[in-house]
Amino acid sequence: MIRRFARPYAKAIMEVVKTPEAARVLHVELARFEAARAGSEELSTLFENPGVDTKVKKSIAVAIGAKLAISALGLRTLDVFVTNDRINDLGAILEALAAMINDATNTVVARVRAAHQLGEDERAELKKALEARLGQRVQLHVAIDPTLLGGFVAEVGSEVYDASVLARIQKIRTAIA
Repeated sequence: MIRRFARPYAKAIMEVVKTPEAARVLHVELARFEAARAGSEELSTLFENPGVDTKVKKSIAVAIGAKLAISALGLRTLDVFVTNDRINDLGAILEALAAMINDATNTVVARVRAAHQLGEDERAELKKALEARLGQRVQLHVAIDPTLLGGFVAEVGSEVYDASVLARIQKIRTAIA
């Protein structure tokens, strides 16, 4: 669920960059920064601490951004987030931005649970089948679910496509009964 405060920031990014493709590039850059920030308890604590001067926070954000090869626009965006005390909310802002990019490109997210790691061919085939079924571009988010005996379960919005072995067994049981 996208947090309410995140939408205006995501909308502002979309307006500044003008195209979904440019927004996706900026999203990737900011996601690298977010991974570094969220992965470090010290950084998260530093950015949360109101006792640390904003200038110090900005200089740290710029230094990290430079090491991560973040563009000038990305650094200015981080500057706004630090100034507005939203840098620790970057994950929620990125989630809202991803949703806006997907809306702009007619893309849906399919959350797929698979019994095993899917190869590139399997991913491509699954993506193609879901795109044909839904009539939209599909972005796959695949996770391994050891509770599945085989197959996969794909969730797109409120729809569930269950191609697991357990679902097939249940269909056979229902047909026999």
